[in-house]
Amino acid sequence: MVFTRNFIFILELIGTTAFASSGAMVGIRKNMDIFGINVLGITTAVGGGCIRDIILGIHPPKMFHNFSYVGTAILTSCLLFLLFYFRQELLESQFLQRYERAMNTLDAIGLGIFTVMGIRTAIGLDGPYSHNFFLLVFVGVATGIGGGMLRDVMSGTTPFVFVKHVYACAALIGAFLYIFLHSRIPETGALLISSASVVAVRLLAAHYRWNLPRIK
Repeated sequence: MVFTRNFIFILELIGTTAFASSGAMVGIRKNMDIFGINVLGITTAVGGGCIRDIILGIHPPKMFHNFSYVGTAILTSCLLFLLFYFRQELLESQFLQRYERAMNTLDAIGLGIFTVMGIRTAIGLDGPYSHNFFLLVFVGVATGIGGGMLRDVMSGTTPFVFVKHVYACAALIGAFLYIFLHSRIPETGALLISSASVVAVRLLAAHYRWNLPRIK
């Protein structure tokens, strides 16, 4: 039990770092100051979880119960700000391209982790709706993509989830898989397999440029 709790906490911190990096980089690209960069980093990292908690009636949201998540987002955002503040030439170099590829992978990891953790939180409440399939899928996907959507809206950008590489579909696949596996295999295995499925779909979609149909 202790191992599972610690394992889940580590997964959440990894996802928080990944999403905070994504938000901070948007702020850097938009020429925001250190405050704006931190706001976007924090919003991306914990915004989806905050949406989940409001839907599930968890007040105040869990981000206020444990400062570790917001603290990790602030630390990540500040480190990125300092890196590019003192080494601005990196913004014009191949380093940034490699960094963006690494962030794409971390973003996929964050999406996978937060999608399944959103569902796990809903199931853990053990209320009258904790086994409602639609609710579980909805809060899982909202947890995974909510922070990124808030980030894009706050930065004046069309939300990434609406235009690129089956982002929400990857979260949906992971959500369906976790709900199916949750009661059939050990929890740690269900978390890892479901998260990995999101990461795999997300990275394959980015590599092969898979997109949903649209009107051109």
